[in-house]
Amino acid sequence: MGHSLDIQRLPRAFDPDLGQDALALVPALLGDQAALVTGAAGSSPYLKELIAREADWLPPALADPAAALTQISSDVRALAPDQLKPGLRRAKRQVALLSGLCDLAGAWDLMQVTTALTHFAELCADVAIKAEIATLIRRKKLPGLTEDDIETAGGLTLLAMGKMGAYELNYSSDIDMICLFDETRFDPDDFYEARQGMVRATRNMCTTLSERTADGYVFRTDLRLRPDPAVTPVAMAMEAAERYYESLGRTWERAAYIKARPCAGDLTAGAEFLQTLRPFVWRRHLDFAAIQDAHDMRLRIRENKGTGGPLNVPGHDMKLGRGGIREIEFFTQTRQLIAGGRDESLRPRGTLDGLRALAAKDWVPQDVCDQLGAHYVAHREVEHRIQMVHDAQTHRMPQSEDGIARVACLMDRDPAELLATTKARLEEVHGLTEGFFAPDAPPEMVQAPLPEVLDSDTLARWPTYPALRSARGAQIFERLKPELLARLARTAQPAEALVALDGFLAGLPAGVQLFSLFEANPQLIDLLIDIVGTSGTLASYLARNSSVFDAVIGGSFFDAWPARNVLEQSLETVLSHEVDYESRLDATRRWCKEWHFRIGVHHLRGLIGAAEAGAQYAELAEVVIAGLAPVVVDQFALKHGPPPGRGAAVLAMGSLGARRINALSDLDVIVIYDPGNAEASEGPRPLATRPYYARLTQALITALTARMSQGQLYEVDMRLRPSGTQGPVATSLESFCQYQRNDAWVWEHLALTRARVVVAVPTPAAEGLAQDITDFRAAFLGEARSRAVILPEVAKMRVRLAAAKVPNGPWDAKTGAGRMMDIELIAQAGVLLSDARAQDVACGLAGAVACGWLDAADAAELQRGYDLFWSVQTAARLVSGKAINAETLGEGGAQFLCRSTGFEDLAALEAALINRYQGCGEIIAAALQREGATGHDD
Repeated sequence: MGHSLDIQRLPRAFDPDLGQDALALVPALLGDQAALVTGAAGSSPYLKELIAREADWLPPALADPAAALTQISSDVRALAPDQLKPGLRRAKRQVALLSGLCDLAGAWDLMQVTTALTHFAELCADVAIKAEIATLIRRKKLPGLTEDDIETAGGLTLLAMGKMGAYELNYSSDIDMICLFDETRFDPDDFYEARQGMVRATRNMCTTLSERTADGYVFRTDLRLRPDPAVTPVAMAMEAAERYYESLGRTWERAAYIKARPCAGDLTAGAEFLQTLRPFVWRRHLDFAAIQDAHDMRLRIRENKGTGGPLNVPGHDMKLGRGGIREIEFFTQTRQLIAGGRDESLRPRGTLDGLRALAAKDWVPQDVCDQLGAHYVAHREVEHRIQMVHDAQTHRMPQSEDGIARVACLMDRDPAELLATTKARLEEVHGLTEGFFAPDAPPEMVQAPLPEVLDSDTLARWPTYPALRSARGAQIFERLKPELLARLARTAQPAEALVALDGFLAGLPAGVQLFSLFEANPQLIDLLIDIVGTSGTLASYLARNSSVFDAVIGGSFFDAWPARNVLEQSLETVLSHEVDYESRLDATRRWCKEWHFRIGVHHLRGLIGAAEAGAQYAELAEVVIAGLAPVVVDQFALKHGPPPGRGAAVLAMGSLGARRINALSDLDVIVIYDPGNAEASEGPRPLATRPYYARLTQALITALTARMSQGQLYEVDMRLRPSGTQGPVATSLESFCQYQRNDAWVWEHLALTRARVVVAVPTPAAEGLAQDITDFRAAFLGEARSRAVILPEVAKMRVRLAAAKVPNGPWDAKTGAGRMMDIELIAQAGVLLSDARAQDVACGLAGAVACGWLDAADAAELQRGYDLFWSVQTAARLVSGKAINAETLGEGGAQFLCRSTGFEDLAALEAALINRYQGCGEIIAAALQREGATGHDD
């Protein structure tokens, strides 16, 4: 705020004689400072009175406003208890006079003015409440507390709400606070006596601040924002308040807590309480239902305050009226409520900061942010001038010509010009915000007739579904239905799409949030129709997890796949916000489902191909395992101590090891540990190393597979571990190496070709263990092997697979001669017989060529076949969750399948599949026969 008064503008005196009278009281002021006092006192009787009472103090204060404020704070902190009331009132006069003059002079901008007022308010509240607590402690009215507890007000915290919380206090503002005390500071038997004391302290504090005496008042206090103020005491226990918000909290209370902050008393307890309310204030999903709540609140305010009707500036309420300050605040806070649960950067307390944050993340267009920000500042300046005239807690523009002229003089404006620009600003704010809260329905949403192609019997069932049973859900859906049906009618197979949409609606447990989301973002209806008309799997998933639509409008949904470290950091951030084990598991599920859904939508819409989708699904699974592993270890270590020895590593096998899984793949894994020299863990309940890692592995698998409120993450298959289901769930490194060298079958060596360490369970030496496993695999696979030994075993395995898994028609691209598993088997053999070490099919086929077993043309044909089969398999899992049935696939599914494989129609694709199955099968059979490997015992 600088070291001297930097005068940028000057008010005019409505009554020059009054201005001269005030100037005579401060003869030391000259030049612009004299003109400032003359103009201010000549238009504001309140400022004239303050100048008269603080005439000796004012000249040095104007010489250095910042130092004057600092001195006021020091004087307030030093007040003796019996001087508190008069001392605070004198300080208030000084702060009001100084901030008023600095405001009128343009030396402080709006936020400097409101911040100065707010800092003073919280200082007064803190001094007043601690004085009351000190009195009660000395009188033994707060059991168990001593004078050491005065500094923290005995656990009583004052939460600044509204404008005070956002450092936006206006010139004559009330201060809104919620007073809560930490009941854990007291013995349960003393609770009622303690509460009585806290209530008394709070009431006395309010009297100290708000009582009018010969010296004036400090601040009017308002405690009505607390839970259910008609029946609750002015100071509540934090636990009781938390229970209220969890069970009965309303949208307006959530909005109020956007600006909440501890301002006096026990600041630490206040911050901890606000932390517990985060799930209440900031919903995990995009909360578009808040729009209707805020709109209803606006309408109630207009009705109760009489601020509706035509816009006429004289007498207009600059705060609550049309186009006023509250409109901008509601616009900002509602959008913060919608998206702030997913993005912490959207949670600033201040209105201007909130607008800027929303614009930075494209929730508000930059030009709208700039316009509303400028209008907010202008509205607040007008509001301050209105209040300066008589220190009245009013926001209404005067109705009389003289009243308007006084306000105009304080702003050095022409009254007619002030009225014209104010009206223009009010109208523009109303235009910018009204459409957000009450958008006009597009013509097709209110006029479109019911398309004849849609079954009316199906539509008749909809009101019976859970999502449409609530009056509010049904009301919103009725507004959406014409548009939904119109878009359904434009699909290739409307009847099929309607059946799919019907299934989606039937599966929704609730509808208000989702329907509000669609209403606010009509483009999502196109995506919904695309999904329900194409992918039963995604539609069914959406019905159970509709909140993942939030991710679609999160700003980056259709961006390219991020780098691995970006994914890891994203999950780490999500986990850091959760406080207990179960909430971390659920948060991981929610996070994973959103990314999983994103991959499916990208694939469905042709933004990525099947190979890219497979790689993304695999990387997502790896990040989830890597993110959850330390969470599981930390939880397990609470009871049994940290992992003994060198820790453990998770070895991905099968498709995950090959970095390519589909939407419904299980995860094949092996857990390998190294106890080193440790015999047992060190913890409250130590375990020997073998049972320690067995139970830790079970805990990790449970973390991945358990069905919780957000569902499960993955199915996990551990049958590829040494000795299969008969072996321990966790294997020591020594046992694993010994087993592979001495006891494993050839098929287990084939499986090892796809093995890959995906995470080292976090201990200081775990990375070394992971590298040792990787080195062992490379060395072991690099040992020379005879085709005469390997290929007969490969042939036998083909025979066993063929007997165990009969292909389910031409659309089963996975099992059967010449199909995916057959080609994967040959690729694995190629790794064993060559120097190839990578886990994917392409590398294995290249190895088969390098060792002279396959020729390059045959390998290329197998690779082309595998790529086609993978595309069909991946599309099948996304469309239906199982093998494709061409008769029930539907038009949307058929189009997606053809688009993802590059064929004109299903008939051409089916013919190509049959031809390639046969061709690839013949290549594989011939390659084995050349080596004398038939797969049958001689």
